[in-house]
Amino acid sequence: MVEKQDVMTKLDEVEDPELELSIVELGLVYDVRFEEKPEGLHAEVDLTLTSPGCPAAPEIMAAAHRAALLTEGLDSVHINLVWTPRWDPKIHATEDARMDMGIWD
Repeated sequence: MVEKQDVMTKLDEVEDPELELSIVELGLVYDVRFEEKPEGLHAEVDLTLTSPGCPAAPEIMAAAHRAALLTEGLDSVHINLVWTPRWDPKIHATEDARMDMGIWD
């Protein structure tokens, strides 16, 4: 059985090309849900970006799609670009990512 953490592990390999940090560490992946379909197991991934005008949006979304599809047991993936809640590195990013971005509590 595929679990959320399996997909998150694959997504952790995807980096924001400008910040050079994992999209998982940045807290850009909000959720992973599964659905059994006739074609096999499908995952819906809710992903946000650091800003609505992010120039790397197509690159990040395509890389996230490719990475999630590498999860053993998944047959299809859809990346949902979401804007709610609004991404805030002080809330969503890991402590290590905040330190790399120069954000101190």
